[in-house]
Amino acid sequence: MAQDDSNKLLENSVVSEENKKKEKQKKIIRYILSIVLIVVALYVTLKDIDFYKLWVYIKNADYLWVIISIPIMILSHWVRAMRWQTMLKPVAPKSSVWNLFSAVMIGYAANNVLPRGGEFLRPYVYARREKSSYSTAFATIVVERFIDIIILALMFGGVFFFFREQIRQALPNLHADKFLVPVGIVILVLILSFWPPFVRFGLKIFVKPISHKFYEKLSGIFDRFLLGFTIIRKPGQYFRLTIESLSIWLLYTIPMYLMFFSFGFDTKYNMGFDDAIFLIVISGIAFTVAPVPGALGIFHFFMQATLNKVYGISIEEALAYATVNHTVGYLVQTIIGGIFFLRENVKSIEKPESEPQNDLTIPTDKT
Repeated sequence: MAQDDSNKLLENSVVSEENKKKEKQKKIIRYILSIVLIVVALYVTLKDIDFYKLWVYIKNADYLWVIISIPIMILSHWVRAMRWQTMLKPVAPKSSVWNLFSAVMIGYAANNVLPRGGEFLRPYVYARREKSSYSTAFATIVVERFIDIIILALMFGGVFFFFREQIRQALPNLHADKFLVPVGIVILVLILSFWPPFVRFGLKIFVKPISHKFYEKLSGIFDRFLLGFTIIRKPGQYFRLTIESLSIWLLYTIPMYLMFFSFGFDTKYNMGFDDAIFLIVISGIAFTVAPVPGALGIFHFFMQATLNKVYGISIEEALAYATVNHTVGYLVQTIIGGIFFLRENVKSIEKPESEPQNDLTIPTDKT
């Protein structure tokens, strides 16, 4: 008996080591891919740049408008934390906005260092601080991305109507197949939210016959995961969620607009708030498609190409605007996120093996 237990422990140890090696290899591949994309994007962006002109544009910018934009950037992140609280309210009504804001900023800081790392770190920080389920918190992140994609798609539809030719000039290679992943996410959310029996049926048919223990484990995880989608099934929260989502994107757009004044775009190129909306959609696409830390290089490429091709702004001045805009946002997120990182004393981004549970209630299918 003791020998069997020893053999099982040895087998589990070997499997664990193999999984760690595979995960490490995946991380290395992601890092290499990110570095290659950053190098390519920066090369394309910088290859024809006159660096002296670029430096002159950056040096001569009016940084008063940059400073004014910083509190608005921070406010946008605070509103994002408020929206997260709204999504969690059906399952965790006492969530602290301050703790959520802390997790949001830590997640942003992580995204600026690790490709998509913040998507996993943010729910972990919240779950540990509030002593709740990681799976549920992570599910709300998926819902959040779903909402952001819908808002971005609606904004894209709006600007495409008014800036049809400009969009084609800025994004000549944009095809419908680029939206397959967002559409897939939407379908997945709808299935999980409105037809949980479908998932339960799949687990019962395909998993349970193979391993009852694994079936029970997956069922438990799915029950907690399903909690994150409760907000979609609560019509009473729709209005508040809509207002908060629109407010986030409005607060993203205002700094983009204010920095027009830093470079004189308002007078030289007659650019107004509608143009800022157009640019925030372009930047939103850049951050969505870029699997690199902080959209480094990709953001600069998209913004430079748009400002140059659509508005006739020189590539140096366009890149100066993109650089200042990106750097300020990057520093705000990284510095504040770093401060909260120290506050939370986060030593690992790994998901905890045992998830603490609070008094959450699994919603029934009969809603």
